[in-house]
Amino acid sequence: MYLKKVDGPRAVTLADGTVMTSADLPPTKTRRWVASRKAAVVRGVVYGLITKDDALKRYSLSDDEFIEWVRAVSTHGEAALKTTMVQKYRQL
Repeated sequence: MYLKKVDGPRAVTLADGTVMTSADLPPTKTRRWVASRKAAVVRGVVYGLITKDDALKRYSLSDDEFIEWVRAVSTHGEAALKTTMVQKYRQL
């Protein structure tokens, strides 16, 4: 069995002890961004599975949009990424 060479780690261990791999990231052609997919991208970047630049390019995200996701998760948790909660958790 051959393993494809990849840049960066193949898997990372999260704070809760679970292991995250690139298979846990959303598909590159994702059109519908639910909170769990946004959170997976944020976790992937924060724990070093992919770089921020790679995530922005892979998912066609703007820098501001990604920063908002990180801020929302760090301040209010994954629930703040739901579109129905934008007004409740929006920073004025």
